Amino acid sequence: MIVSIIGVGLIGGSLALSLRDSGLATHIIGVDQSFENQTKALSLNLVDEVADLTSSLSRADLIVLAVPMDAMLTLLPHVLDSVADHQVVIDVGSTKQKLLGCVEQHPRRARFVAVHPMAGTEYSGPEAAIQGLFQGKTLVICDAEHSDPAAVSRVGGIFEQIGMRLVYMGGAAHDLHTAYISHISHITSFALALTVLNKEKEEQQIFDLASGGFESTVRLAKSSPDMWVPIFRQNRLNVLDVLSEHLRQLQHMKDVLEQEDYPAFHQLIEQANLIRKILK
Repeated sequence: MIVSIIGVGLIGGSLALSLRDSGLATHIIGVDQSFENQTKALSLNLVDEVADLTSSLSRADLIVLAVPMDAMLTLLPHVLDSVADHQVVIDVGSTKQKLLGCVEQHPRRARFVAVHPMAGTEYSGPEAAIQGLFQGKTLVICDAEHSDPAAVSRVGGIFEQIGMRLVYMGGAAHDLHTAYISHISHITSFALALTVLNKEKEEQQIFDLASGGFESTVRLAKSSPDMWVPIFRQNRLNVLDVLSEHLRQLQHMKDVLEQEDYPAFHQLIEQANLIRKILK
């Protein structure tokens, strides 16, 4: 199978490694607007060659779109304009509803399978690619009923062979659930990091005193704004909903602390233990 990966960063690069290690890909073509990323992808052996978009589309059996979500809205229709019946196109984006809407009436819509591998780190770029990143993780396949059944089966089989579990849901449901389990984590990480920087004026004090707890809590604040701002924008209503609930919970905790009410503190402990059970 010849694979074209458009956007050779963390997810695109990690997928290239998994497809190569599993023997699924016989040849991997990298496409990236950044010459630096192209050079790194080649030097790290993530891809076998780099090429322009047109050339890569004409030769690939599987086409992977791994670019920021705003760019995806323009790129996906353009790619579908060029694909043949034997080719399959997938995206690996973190929001789906707006993307699915922009190709809903496209004559080649059936060649597209919308997927979201629930895996990643706070790092970006080709050097962030990790072997085995998807092993044991979940792949969400969205609106599968609008894709060619053989294409859906083929994509599902590929990701199962690199160790992923498959979950099927609609694009709207996907965006709602990812707002609660993924997008809010990034927002609160950004917010906490900014809060500390605003209150703690001595930056060296942060480095001297911060330990594992703080570092793990704000880890996601290292994520690329170029990637996450479009995600927040496209999933704005769901993100606002979860953010409102988060603010209500913070206000409740603030109220408890102001009361100096021991039963209320026990309630917080019970809630914290419930969260621990959910996360286990």
